[in-house]
This record gives sequence, C-alpha cells and structure tokens, in this order.
Amino acid sequence: MTAEPSAPVVIDPPPNHRFDEAALAAWLETVLQAPTGGMRVQQFQGGMSNPTFLLTLPSGRRLILRKKPPGPLLPKAHAVDREFRVMQALGPTPVPVPGMVAFCDDSGVLGVDFFVMEFVPGRIIASPAMGPVARADRPALAYDLVDTLADLHLVDWQAAGLTGFGRPQGYMARQTARWSAQYDAAKSVLPADFDYTHMDWLRDWLSERAGAVTERSAIAHGDYRMGNTVVHPTEPRIAAVLDWELSTIGHPFADLAYLLLHYRLPDDLPGVENMVAAGLPTEAQMLERYCARAGIDGIEDWPLFLAFACFRSAAIGQGVAARAMQGNVSTASADPAETGWRARKVAECGARIARESDRDRRVL
Repeated sequence: MTAEPSAPVVIDPPPNHRFDEAALAAWLETVLQAPTGGMRVQQFQGGMSNPTFLLTLPSGRRLILRKKPPGPLLPKAHAVDREFRVMQALGPTPVPVPGMVAFCDDSGVLGVDFFVMEFVPGRIIASPAMGPVARADRPALAYDLVDTLADLHLVDWQAAGLTGFGRPQGYMARQTARWSAQYDAAKSVLPADFDYTHMDWLRDWLSERAGAVTERSAIAHGDYRMGNTVVHPTEPRIAAVLDWELSTIGHPFADLAYLLLHYRLPDDLPGVENMVAAGLPTEAQMLERYCARAGIDGIEDWPLFLAFACFRSAAIGQGVAARAMQGNVSTASADPAETGWRARKVAECGARIARESDRDRRVL
C-alpha cells in the first residue's frame, strides 16, 4: 500500500474486531487448496458497516475478507450473504465487481457469517467531489460512475439468477417503512434530548407518498456513491463496485438520487463541497447522462426520491451513531454526537426538498 491520500488505509485490527486468525487460515487453506500459514491480517479503516480485512497470503496474493461486526445488530442489517450473492451474480455482466472466492456461514470458524473475495487494486475516493483526482479527469470519472449505475439497472436480474432477491413491487413504501424501523431502533439507544423534529416530519411525509410512485424494478445497490467504488489506479474509470449489503430488487431512481444527493446538501455541512465548482458535471447533466445510458426519457417524482435519499442517509447515520454509543463500529473515529447531528442536518435537507416540492405542486 502507498501513502497516497486515495490509497486504502489498513491498520492492525483493534481489540473489538480481532478474531481467530488460525481458524480462518485453516478454513481458507481448504477453500484455496494452497498454504496459508503466515498469512497477514489487516483491517481497512474508515468503514461504518461490515468490517473489512486485507489478507496477504505467503505467496503475495491479496484477498479481502468481509464479515458481520461483533455484538448486537439492528434487524436485517449487515447482510454479507446478500453481498456475496449479488456480486457473484454480477460477475459475468458489464458491472465491475471483485471476483468471489467463497462464503462461510459456519459459526464455528469466526462466529459470524463472512465471505472472501479477490483484491482489486486501485484508488478509494471518499469525497463525492473527487478531491484526490486530477481536475481534468473528474468529468470523465463522474460520467463513468453514473454510466456504471445505469449499467447495473439494465441488468436482467431474473436472467442473472436473482429471482427472490427482492420484491420488485412496492419498493419505496417498504423501504420507507424499513428505514423508519431502523431509525426508531437507533433512537432507543441515543440520547433522549436529540431533536428529531425534521426526521419525524420527513418520515411521515414519505409514508404518505412513497406508495404512489411509478413502479420500476432493477438491481438496486442501496448505497451507491463514489466512496463505495474502487477507481482504476491511473485512469478515470470505475474498476469495481463494493459494499452491496443494502442491495435488493428495487426502484432504480432511489439509487440515482442517493448518488446525486451531494448536489442538494447544504454547504455548511462538514465534508460537503460544491460539486460544480469542483469541476464535476451539473446535476442536470448527470441526470441526462443516466437517462441516455438507461434508454429512458426522464425521471418521474425526482424530488420524492431526493427526499427519500435524505431520509435513508439520515437513518443510516443514526444507526452509526447508535453503534458508536455501544462501541460497535468498524472504525475508531466515529463520534455518536457528531454523527447523530449530521444525520439530523441531512433529514432537515430532505424536509426542505419535500416542502418545496409541495409548494411547486400547489403553484402548478
């Protein structure tokens, strides 16, 4: 690994994420039919969901281990089995994913479900504004990012073997209910004096409207963004899409809204940059590119999908804050108060988009 800002950061696993490395080595040796003695285990820093580890074998071959975190978990969260299944299904398609090695649901190995996949060399660009990327390369990378999403949504999920992976109808209503439940579960362990006014209002607004959107079905990533991809080491293109734990069969526009949400977040939110000032295409250009690639005429109910993206992002943030309160996140830097505050600011943004949409409809 290099010390470049875009290089993945690995550390020795902290005490709460250590596991029986000898048991892993023995299992992996059986799977690979190759020696694993002396294998080095390091943990990637920065993830908030499923702990991810770099395995360096004696031969120099590098693999990735992804597992459920330790401790109590929110219902249906950290679905590593779904990650493995969808990436295995996407292997033969134009969507770039790492090669899958094996999945293990034998609790006698590490105590939790996990899977192993091939390591994909490249850059991890956490910033949606692509800070470490040369400015001249940013438009091409942005368009490849949205092209890759359109390619995912064009995959015939039934032909890919994903029948039963999700219910194609009623996705937005179910997702609103699901994230409402996750949000309520997180609230139960967070400080009682947190202000949930905007989040509660947005939840109710979405609950009233989500069931009326025009139905579409595709493989939905669920957390599609710049930071969940591997960028080619030197070229402005996506080498692999990662972090599929929220994937299902769902509405493609929910993915698209989540990807483009940073165009709408307030500038005073830490980490938010002006995307156009950073040299990226405008939101309208990204939407036009997606529609052209996907072969559609436009995006119906766009404000609703943006508002939902805010709600889901806020619910995820509240979940991270809750796990941080319990000391159960896969990074040492998560602060529950700051993470919870950020989540509530994103919810406020979603409520603003929803109210503006209501006003625009009344004017029309």
